[in-house]
Amino acid sequence: MAARVVDKLPEGDDWTYEVKFDGYRALLMKDGDKVRIRSRNDKDLTHAYPSVALAGQRLKPKQAVLDGEIVAVDPEGRPSFQALQHRAEHPHHVIVFYAFDLLHLDGIDLTAATLQERRSRLSDVVDKSGVLLSVELPGTTQQVIDAVTRLGLEGVIAKRKTSRYTPGERHSAWLKLKLDRQQEFVIGGYRPGTHGVDALLIGYYDGRDLRFAGKVRAGFSGTHAQMAAISSSSFLRWASLVLAAIAAASSE
Repeated sequence: MAARVVDKLPEGDDWTYEVKFDGYRALLMKDGDKVRIRSRNDKDLTHAYPSVALAGQRLKPKQAVLDGEIVAVDPEGRPSFQALQHRAEHPHHVIVFYAFDLLHLDGIDLTAATLQERRSRLSDVVDKSGVLLSVELPGTTQQVIDAVTRLGLEGVIAKRKTSRYTPGERHSAWLKLKLDRQQEFVIGGYRPGTHGVDALLIGYYDGRDLRFAGKVRAGFSGTHAQMAAISSSSFLRWASLVLAAIAAASSE
């Protein structure tokens, strides 16, 4: 079950609010001594995240399926998607699993139960396991938005308390408000460095005009720079095609 993106959170007693973490959505499944982690695209992530699998083994029930998010958090608990993608370069971040829903429990299918009923069992399931509980955020929608914004988190998920779980669908019962500031950029070039690429030169569209935004170096290690490096001649051929396309679009 996935959330629809909205520009405004719904209000009222029918709704509950949670943090939208910047991580990988996944199912954590326990069946006796066996634990599996499956991605939203049904890829096996069990061996990629051994700390999450170990926490899954410590869940109280013999059988359980939890919906949640794999997140990399710093010592203060702040999530970082970049640290999740490049774990070796962020040794002080810890990989955790935030559970926000319970789909199956000891052979019982809970997807037809209401969100309130499913959530009421979740805290006991994850207690002292190492799996973290995505808590409900109290207050008005504006208070929730202000608090999440101050913490620099990705956004807020609003969920209807009486909603049933519909696998795989974007549903109006789950709504997502993004609070992080994002901008789409165009890669227009690069600055050569010792290992190939020192920085990317990026721009953005202002109407039909392409404007220079700056240089991006964050996230480039020596290995990444070598992987990103391409010959100047091939890059210039590619760049000339891009600029020609931009010029053609501007003249229309």
